[in-house]
Amino acid sequence: MRMYDILVKKRDGKVLSDDEINFFVKGATDGGIPDYQISALLMAIYLRGMTDKETLSLTKAMELSGDTVDLSGIDGVTVDKHSTGGVGDKTSLIVAPIVASLGGKVAKMSGRGLGHTGGTIDKLESIKGFNTSLTPDEFLKQVKEIGISIVGQTGNLAPADKKFYGIRDVTATIDSLPLICSSIMSKKLASGASAIVLDVKTGSGSFMKTLDDSRTLAKKMVDIGAMAGRKVAAVITNMDIPLGKAVGNALEVKEAIEVLKGQGPDDLTKVCITLSSVMIGFVTGEDEKTCLLKAEDAIRSGIALSKFKEFVAYQGGDITGIDDTELLPKAKFKYELKSQRSGFITHMETDEIGLSSVMLGAGREKKEDKIDMGAGIIIEKKTGDEVSAGDVLCVMYADDESKFTTSASRYLNALTIGDEKPDKKSTVLDIIRG
Repeated sequence: MRMYDILVKKRDGKVLSDDEINFFVKGATDGGIPDYQISALLMAIYLRGMTDKETLSLTKAMELSGDTVDLSGIDGVTVDKHSTGGVGDKTSLIVAPIVASLGGKVAKMSGRGLGHTGGTIDKLESIKGFNTSLTPDEFLKQVKEIGISIVGQTGNLAPADKKFYGIRDVTATIDSLPLICSSIMSKKLASGASAIVLDVKTGSGSFMKTLDDSRTLAKKMVDIGAMAGRKVAAVITNMDIPLGKAVGNALEVKEAIEVLKGQGPDDLTKVCITLSSVMIGFVTGEDEKTCLLKAEDAIRSGIALSKFKEFVAYQGGDITGIDDTELLPKAKFKYELKSQRSGFITHMETDEIGLSSVMLGAGREKKEDKIDMGAGIIIEKKTGDEVSAGDVLCVMYADDESKFTTSASRYLNALTIGDEKPDKKSTVLDIIRG
């Protein structure tokens, strides 16, 4: 088999066989196929597309390109959640303990933040002592004992995806439906959970900018998961507005704790209750209304907060910061950004707000960048809110006062203020089930 022949076949719009896709993924992973031929096929896929069967074959080959996690020794239903990325998206910190407190087994591998999107692992590491690098045996033991563990992804989980993504990023082939689908689902399948709930973001702070595109991606991922023998559902949520008020690691942990105490922002709480209910449905088989009520009650009764404390303690974290969130990392300085005019906020460029937080030290522009755990933004006014000149739009936090000027300028440029109040958009836009 020759890579040249595979390139010609896809260039001409023909369907690749399982053997040809396996040959490509193996060669790309072990170095047998050079980067220029990998990039050529990725571009051909971008232009010509793939059938569902091809996408499934690519996903499975990528899943098996490295380590896979065996969760078969865990009693009960193992369930995982994945978000396509956003700003202020701290849902895993809330959803995982809710589901675990109701009998689900949440064995989750998460990533770090890069660019405008935050990472669950960075947020958890803002809790003093929290260990995100458990051994496989420690990871499985913890899930068996308390029903929840969240760790960083292993270096050899779906290595083909890491290879492909690095090339896609510099060859303008990121926005390809089969490549996005196989990238996400290969990692989720390799992580081993029997049920997966996908939080597919749509809007200015996500990869998918329109609801139609998000629905298409969600349906394809749900179908691929079903064909791979997993239970999968997708919840489409609004990322035209940052989720909650907090953007930044310790700030988001604090807000997640507020939600678990029943005191969090309505939009964040609604998304988390919805995601939790879909996950609980996979665990119990109960109807949607029952699962929603169970998720709400897990917060109201305090069992979700208790599970969060247990989870943090098991992974070495200091739980005193949960009882008193003022003990979480804090930045040295704060700055109130005020509105220069009156009107209504009609739009927020959410990705730009995320990058504004990165400029304060709360995220990374490059993988090796160091994060300031206390840096970030508390948003006081969001889309649909009325503002008067002089009102505080947000409060910025950083350890270096010189960062406020450029970050504030970027934040202001991300806002559109008009004279008419915009229509309110729902936080949860759709649920796609298998």
